Amino acid sequence: MLELVTPLSAETFSGAVIMPNLVPPLDSLERLLEYQKSIEKNSRPDFLPFMTVFFKSYSRNELEALQPHILGIKLYPKGATTNSEAGMEDIGEATATLKDMEDLGIPLLVHGEDPSAFVMDREKAFYGTFEHLATTYPKLKIVMEHITTSGSLELLDRHENLFATVTLHHLAISLDDVAGGLLRPHLFCKPIAKRPEDRDALLNAALSAHPKLSFGSDSAPHPVHAKECCGCAAGVFTAPMALSALASLFEAHGSLDNLQAFVSERARKIYGVNPPQKTVTLKRKDWVVPEKYGDVVPYMAGETLPWSVESITR
Repeated sequence: MLELVTPLSAETFSGAVIMPNLVPPLDSLERLLEYQKSIEKNSRPDFLPFMTVFFKSYSRNELEALQPHILGIKLYPKGATTNSEAGMEDIGEATATLKDMEDLGIPLLVHGEDPSAFVMDREKAFYGTFEHLATTYPKLKIVMEHITTSGSLELLDRHENLFATVTLHHLAISLDDVAGGLLRPHLFCKPIAKRPEDRDALLNAALSAHPKLSFGSDSAPHPVHAKECCGCAAGVFTAPMALSALASLFEAHGSLDNLQAFVSERARKIYGVNPPQKTVTLKRKDWVVPEKYGDVVPYMAGETLPWSVESITR
């Protein structure tokens, strides 16, 4: 899978935040460097993998050893999403780690859901945890990854140290697209898509280039047999067609001028990264999204987008 999808991400992006929810979790310097080496082997020299490790209680010495090699640490509540069984049940058990992260300037990236709540309310049920983290550790940069609700947007404006990312699919679909008719497993993801009013609020924030919101693909490839089955895997694969689809979405709402800020400028500022220079030129020319990449069905498979990638200058 890594050999299939890494080149597809590296083709049009200069970098990616690499998530650590592998089996077993990526939670040591040794495993981190091994995984990074595998990514770089299958990538391009003008693509940087910004590595993360799985949140747990780390010692100060462990954090200091990890710090030069990571962009941040990703917190998963236990059982909230794919491969999160080793996640935290009680964040209070890791207060020392959070304080050390604040002192060392290591960002905290969060999958913000409470898996004990009703599925549509899990992100809302996590708001209190974000409030607690933001106020208890005011110097800790906290990124709410792949938000799906209007309430999460409101949190951004209440706390200086809160930031957020949003996916392409959460800007375009609601739960009705996933399960309103026949079930569409290739649109099933965690957090699950929400109501139209949540989608519209997220879209408006993205179109207006909200200063604390950036694109985060959460591109998650799964083979067909893991999606079209009982116990369908959660994840939407968007890396190969994200830019074309975003250009189409922003143009449809008269906001093409803000696409660069949403996709690149905000992300670089929020994460504090400076990836290799790469210019992707998009052209208004029909492009049909492939039905499959290997054994992975991408988002909008078989659909025609009005924008395509014309050239990439490195």
